[in-house]
Amino acid sequence: MIETPSSFAGTPPTGPAPSPPDVLSEVLRSVRLTGAVFLNARLTEPFGITSPKRYDQGMAMAQMRHISVFHLIAEGDCMIDTAGGGPRRLAAGDLVLLPFADRHRFYKGQARDTVFDPRQARRGPIEGVWNVALGGGGPQTRLVCGFLESAEVFAAPVFRTLPEMLVERADEGAVGGLLAATVRDILYLLDAATPGTQAMLGRLMELLFVEVLRRHISRLPTDGKGLLAALNDPVVGRALQLLHGEPGRRWTVEELARAAGASRSVLGERFAELLGRAPIEYLMGLRIQLAADRLRNGRDNVARIAADVGYESEAAFARAFKRVTGLAPGAWRSGRGDSPVLMPLQLKRELHPTMP
Repeated sequence: MIETPSSFAGTPPTGPAPSPPDVLSEVLRSVRLTGAVFLNARLTEPFGITSPKRYDQGMAMAQMRHISVFHLIAEGDCMIDTAGGGPRRLAAGDLVLLPFADRHRFYKGQARDTVFDPRQARRGPIEGVWNVALGGGGPQTRLVCGFLESAEVFAAPVFRTLPEMLVERADEGAVGGLLAATVRDILYLLDAATPGTQAMLGRLMELLFVEVLRRHISRLPTDGKGLLAALNDPVVGRALQLLHGEPGRRWTVEELARAAGASRSVLGERFAELLGRAPIEYLMGLRIQLAADRLRNGRDNVARIAADVGYESEAAFARAFKRVTGLAPGAWRSGRGDSPVLMPLQLKRELHPTMP
């Protein structure tokens, strides 16, 4: 995802107070989503096609550690089945997101299922996008498939709380209009195959994911749990804005509660109910997450990063960092080891829930 240039990242010397941080955008930046379209399928009735257990068999995604899959119904209609749900009808314009790329099946009419094998696909005019044609020769359903990946997002709370499958109707409401326009852009680019198409398709897949996520959050029940539900809570949502806005500040629970407009007990109860963590425990995880991201993707030295995220000494930061990730900051920066960046909700219970 695109980040703000460093020359614009600071607070202007004059003018209105800065807006509160957009926590969802910050979380999505931290997991560094990358999108792409990988398959343009034309299926004729009758057909039945089942996804592989993994989307890395023989394709250019073999090294990805987490994959979410998108499907756009560009033309026609079909049914989809997943292991955790019954059949669901899909029509032209529908968008399907499978956050964990669980095994699924598309079909129409009476046909023997075929497990999709990438060797059935043929290279198309766009690098990385494969074409496939299967079926019995009847009415056509066109399916465009894409993915989102992040090497360090496998257990991130934003994914953990999503259902097995999300289906969006691209013509539902104003946001649906935006989804429909994005789908039209994707189909235009696939057919035009002009320079820059591959890069634009990737950005559009990322946009689709963010829009689907926003719609999902807007429909969450008031008694929901997890990070996405917490963003809608008036107390916890405000507290998250404050913590993400000033992660290096030496927050106390009393100060945070007062700034969030709640008592200390209410703040603690709401955090525990929605996130399963105390506020300061969440802050500890956020600091390590931010530091890990800067170590891997920035140039600041360890001492500067430690100070920026709220540690009084480099040694204290190094101890906390290794306790959470299993690696020293220097080893993490050099890319050694295979520990994921831990999101704030992934902190282990045994970590002492006090300010480091």
